[in-house]
Amino acid sequence: MNRIEQAFANGKAFIPFITAGDPSMEITEQLVLRMAEAGADLIELGIPFSDPVAEGQVIQDASARALSGGISVDEIFGMVKRIRKVCDVAMAFMTYANVIFSYGADRFMKNCSEAGVDAIIIPDLPFEEKDEFMPYCLKYGVHLISMIAPTSENRIHMIAREARGFVYCVSSLGVTGVRQDISDDAREMIRLVKEVNEIPCAVGFGISTPEQASRMAEFSDGIIVGSAIVKIVEQYGSECVPHVARYVRMMKDAVRVGG
Repeated sequence: MNRIEQAFANGKAFIPFITAGDPSMEITEQLVLRMAEAGADLIELGIPFSDPVAEGQVIQDASARALSGGISVDEIFGMVKRIRKVCDVAMAFMTYANVIFSYGADRFMKNCSEAGVDAIIIPDLPFEEKDEFMPYCLKYGVHLISMIAPTSENRIHMIAREARGFVYCVSSLGVTGVRQDISDDAREMIRLVKEVNEIPCAVGFGISTPEQASRMAEFSDGIIVGSAIVKIVEQYGSECVPHVARYVRMMKDAVRVGG
């Protein structure tokens, strides 16, 4: 069983997102270790990018802070290698196609494999263009995570048939960010995925409260939370680690209740 499978093997998964390098690489490393201890099943690490089109203001600002600190992709790979010496939590990179193109797709996926990155999420990569990166993902054993949204409609079966690792179900239209109300559109999306593939389905975009997490966990295999955690990082800066760990523990408990 690989680490992605393991993340979904013990009930409903809780998947936190943070931006690498915000507020510093040292704190990011601590956050990953403490979130894993607090119950995170899979950790999504955002590679900062100057034009993160899928992100709301909170994560845009986090990317800007990380980039202003001079963060590099090689530094992030180095950090993951250090984490892998002491922690076996599943990890996925979230970044944009241009970052991988600029780095070199073969080199990027090779480094993912060598560092211990299990999956890659590329929100600006249309399903029809996945072959730009899929050969390199297959070559090095890195899952390219498929995303579906309420607008995917008649394409969901097609995307689901070829999905690997897990399916990222975007709960609502628009960019990432905390929302007061989250629709149940994801319930129908997941039903359509499961018609053709029994792959795990995790729901993200907008979830921030235990109540929301518990409700979404009733019909999904995992919950992804980003902006709410990045807000805590922004609020507490270098003192954020215990606050994030407390939040992760609370949300993991809520996901267990929903499951």
